[in-house]
Amino acid sequence: MKGDRNQLIKTAAEELWDVIVIGGGATGLGIAVDSAARGLKTLLLEQSDFAKGTSSRSTKLVHGGVRYLQQGDVFLVREALRERGLMLRNAPHLVSDMRFIIGQYRWWEKMFYTAGLTFYDLLSGSLSFGRSLPLSKSKVLSEIPGLQKEHLMGGIVYHDGQFDDARLAITLALTARDEGAVCLNYAKVKSLLKDSGGRICGVSASDEIGSAGDFEAKGKIVINATGVFVDDIMKMDAPEHSRKVKPSQGVHLVVDLSFLGGNSALMIPKTADGRVLFGVPWHGKAILGTTDTPMDSESLEPRALPQEIDFILDQAGKYLERKPARSDVLCVYAGLRPLAAPANSGSSKTKEISRSHKIYVSQNGLVSITGGKWTTYRAMAEDVLNKALKIVGISARKCSTANLKLHAWKRDVDRSKWDYVYGSDSDLIERIAAEKPENNQLLHPNYTFRRAHVAWAAREEMAQTVEDVLARRVRALFVDARAAKQMSGQVAEILARELGKDEAWQKKQVEEFNALADEYILKD
Repeated sequence: MKGDRNQLIKTAAEELWDVIVIGGGATGLGIAVDSAARGLKTLLLEQSDFAKGTSSRSTKLVHGGVRYLQQGDVFLVREALRERGLMLRNAPHLVSDMRFIIGQYRWWEKMFYTAGLTFYDLLSGSLSFGRSLPLSKSKVLSEIPGLQKEHLMGGIVYHDGQFDDARLAITLALTARDEGAVCLNYAKVKSLLKDSGGRICGVSASDEIGSAGDFEAKGKIVINATGVFVDDIMKMDAPEHSRKVKPSQGVHLVVDLSFLGGNSALMIPKTADGRVLFGVPWHGKAILGTTDTPMDSESLEPRALPQEIDFILDQAGKYLERKPARSDVLCVYAGLRPLAAPANSGSSKTKEISRSHKIYVSQNGLVSITGGKWTTYRAMAEDVLNKALKIVGISARKCSTANLKLHAWKRDVDRSKWDYVYGSDSDLIERIAAEKPENNQLLHPNYTFRRAHVAWAAREEMAQTVEDVLARRVRALFVDARAAKQMSGQVAEILARELGKDEAWQKKQVEEFNALADEYILKD
């Protein structure tokens, strides 16, 4: 359902919704798509921008989870591998096959990892991305020339998926809209509404960026899918609520692709802290990560700790010929995983907590979901909706998202150009580019982001701020934070024209974005 933002808020307040979803990350957006596709009247409210938090800060992998297989969580891996295959089928313009290389530095590693990864392949069944195979030393170095050559004996290749996380989140928002849902960013839920019997019957929210002010939305089902903030919403229902989420911070460093030297990804199976480390090609750069640091609080803008940065640089440097230094980092970003806290916390290590999701239903009818991972977002949505509909007794069509092509679905895209992420919408963006010559101009000489992409983000993708555009619509902040700062003035100017804002707004937007971008740049 498209429309003016104020009109959409008016609609949100006037309708009786079947399902109200709180949270515009991967899980919440997946629920909105599923709900709307079942024919249910669906409203989604997000306190900031879609995928502002964890869902735009991943390692950009659609994967079963080799590490979870090592931990014996076969059910989770099998589910994730199935969902990986469905994501490729339903959004081929955003999800692709990636070859991952494990270097062999000890005689036993090739046989050991080949055996384990063959089992990984078998679990994927008919949705396999490709076979795992042993590789010679020369073949390994032809795929990742930047790999440490000393003591290298050979390697193993296996297949997993890669995607653009924030672009998939925006695509889910557009898919939900295509199916009739109303999705509002910058609409913060302040409290839960209850009927005379104490049952949850809606939410009270506020327009955080416009002039609509406070409003109420009534609904038969309210689903709390707010990630690391899930406990905050649960406390609105029951102040005595005990915490259900244990946040874990994951940090990533973005460097030039030359550190890998090829288009295949590197997987380091065991770092000093027992985790795996990845070096993944992405939009012409390489992402190095990640960490797993227990955190005591949650934030929309978590910051990388010095020790996390040093850890990634040190561990990557042991496996790359050219050791990356702080001065090589183009962007550093951190995200918080909403791990479902174990009932009996026998271990304090977040890497040992299962990534399986958990669903809670309060006495007053609030349905909350936490845990899980990007790859299983669709299965999580199906699970929580099935449970919620059964509790309330609403009849609806069966889940159809396993075979639902997402917005702008396009099978064959040119991945040599950044804007392949728009799928079939690329043709519509070209129309904007043709409106006037300046729309075809680049935002920065080193990157292919154009002024037309900004206009499209404002007109069709609900972008409200410079950050929305540069962080989550064109991904410039996550590719090169310094370059993103240089683009901010043009983006503010285009947004002001599209959204009807004045020069004071432009100036403030540039100042706020540049201050934010500074936090993504490593200081020497």
